[in-house]
Amino acid sequence: MTKSLLIEIGVEELPAIPLLKIVKNIEKSWKDILVEYRLGSSFEFIYTPRRLVLKHKAISVKQEDSSVEFFGPPIMVAKRDGEISKAGEGFARKCGVDFDSLSTKEKNGKEVLYFKKEESGASTESLLEEMIEKWIASISFGKMMRWGERSDEFIRPVRWVQVRLDNDSVDVELFGVKSDIKTYIHRMVDFDAVEVADVTTYENILAEGKVSLYPDVRKAKILAEFNLLEAEHNITIERDPALLDEIVAITENPKSLLGSFDELFLELPAEAIIASMKEHQRYFPVFENDKLSNKFIVVSNAVTDDYSKVIAGNERVLKPRLADGLFFYKNDLKRGLITDGLEKITFMDGLGNLSDKIDRERNIALKLLLLYREKVESETGKSYKELVALMSETLSLAKADLTSEMVYEFTELQGLMGYYYAKALGKDATIAEAIKEQYFPLGEGAELPSSTFSSIVAISIKLDTLVGLFSVGKIPTGSKDPFALRRAVNGIVRMVTNYNLAFDIDEVLNLLNEQYASYEVEKLKEFILERIKKSLEANPSVIMAVLESGERDINEIAKKVSALNSIVLQQSFKEQFSTFKRVANISKDVNLDDELNVDTSLFVESMESELYNEYQSVMSQEYSNYEDKLTAMFSLKPKLDNYFDEVMVNAEDKNIRANRINSVASIYKSFREIADIKEISI
Repeated sequence: MTKSLLIEIGVEELPAIPLLKIVKNIEKSWKDILVEYRLGSSFEFIYTPRRLVLKHKAISVKQEDSSVEFFGPPIMVAKRDGEISKAGEGFARKCGVDFDSLSTKEKNGKEVLYFKKEESGASTESLLEEMIEKWIASISFGKMMRWGERSDEFIRPVRWVQVRLDNDSVDVELFGVKSDIKTYIHRMVDFDAVEVADVTTYENILAEGKVSLYPDVRKAKILAEFNLLEAEHNITIERDPALLDEIVAITENPKSLLGSFDELFLELPAEAIIASMKEHQRYFPVFENDKLSNKFIVVSNAVTDDYSKVIAGNERVLKPRLADGLFFYKNDLKRGLITDGLEKITFMDGLGNLSDKIDRERNIALKLLLLYREKVESETGKSYKELVALMSETLSLAKADLTSEMVYEFTELQGLMGYYYAKALGKDATIAEAIKEQYFPLGEGAELPSSTFSSIVAISIKLDTLVGLFSVGKIPTGSKDPFALRRAVNGIVRMVTNYNLAFDIDEVLNLLNEQYASYEVEKLKEFILERIKKSLEANPSVIMAVLESGERDINEIAKKVSALNSIVLQQSFKEQFSTFKRVANISKDVNLDDELNVDTSLFVESMESELYNEYQSVMSQEYSNYEDKLTAMFSLKPKLDNYFDEVMVNAEDKNIRANRINSVASIYKSFREIADIKEISI
């Protein structure tokens, strides 16, 4: 027999972002509790700003019956000379029966005492309070709060509880609040509790009370209103997914409204206006003709017949925000891009202040510029001397905006404001662009710098942070990476491969290490290689095969992995590969660092010459990429198969045997210059 179940935990307004971070965990926790209590069933988890709701269309009215098996001591131990031992008595006591009620069973080759206890399932109603308490205790929002004189805590005070099995109210007490058959609707409709006499009317009661229960329904309503506003006013509304989810989480009765602000504020950089609207007001920016307009969208939670006052109120709130921003911006422009004050900001104990960091970054950038000189000269059309001057100035000014009033107010605009100030001050476009892109990419899949020059700047900044923090022992452990060093390596990998830059880990670190205190360089190399494994999309064994070849140039690693992986993914590869595994096995005791001499005068079988000549032909060709070369090398399979069929590698004559092993090992060695094929698993 089943019944419907409604659980509603009413709270003061939930903070949206902490809630959104753990929504899936909240749902999973209840699912796990249902399994634990043998009441598994489908359900919905729903939330509004003031309630957490669980809805079951059908849940069993009692647990499934279960049986528990108890295995005791061996019968020889439980009973001695016909008398029950203390061990036997203890086991009977544990099972809750007398000794004669026990049976025996074989376990691990011994006859032991055994008892099977049938347990009748408890009623769901009797378990719900315990289950709900466990569920609430499992919900961790990070920062929690206490209220009144209570010592227990939750993200916000609990104000009402409703637990219903069909229409019956189940007695539950949470945080001193006893369950009832009442709920609360929108505050602007009624402050008092509303009775839910029939649980089937619960959703209608909320809807009539201007509470849209389902997050998906609220989101769909907002987006539909966006579409109508766009069509009516010929505008484009930016649909920021994160902001939209936040709005859905803080509204019960969402209503999308179009507001505006004075056009004079458009003098501000668009990003500054957008940051002010999103961060402080949760407004959606509006564009006209692909340019930011002096309009915005606010999603109101109000219940009213006249939303003009709501619009006017939001316009009134936004105006001083933008006025402050414009004031900061103009002050910063008067001040210019100066680095005074950076020497007073500590970067990290042991690594000095931000001025010291700038000096290190500039040194790194100039060394990388020398490595990539020809490429950057070709892209920019500037001489190396000009590029050195530009690079030095870029790194000197890159962090100047950190002391600006705008970045102090909106930290997420660092780099971007430096770009605008550099442009306003008439700096070279190359400098301005590189300042804007110095922190790129900002995350996985995020935008990369737009040029090699900008990439050198971004790589230099990430390298200094990476090497610097390793040099003072700030090394990520487990899942903890407070300084985002893993992300820094991922960014370097993406930039290096995107711009086809030679980046030998050993060589680059050797160039930089003199700037830092002595540290475990090998540990940093291992860290970088581990991140490369994670950042490249390929069969993990393919990545390992390439790394085992000894390749340490990030760009070449990526190229080799891509080439080998495309071949490994081919349907025919599995059939081919057994042959090359055999090549690797035959070569396992050969020192590949030695010169592998093959004496053709020792060839006895015709197949020896055929394989050797084919191999020489393959290796004498010029290949435009690794995939072509590997394809040609794998094409040796038919000759190798015939060779293994007709030639005894372990010949009795030791000279012939050594010559044949060297012949096969030469092929393996050529593969190993790209990847160690024995590491591949498919």
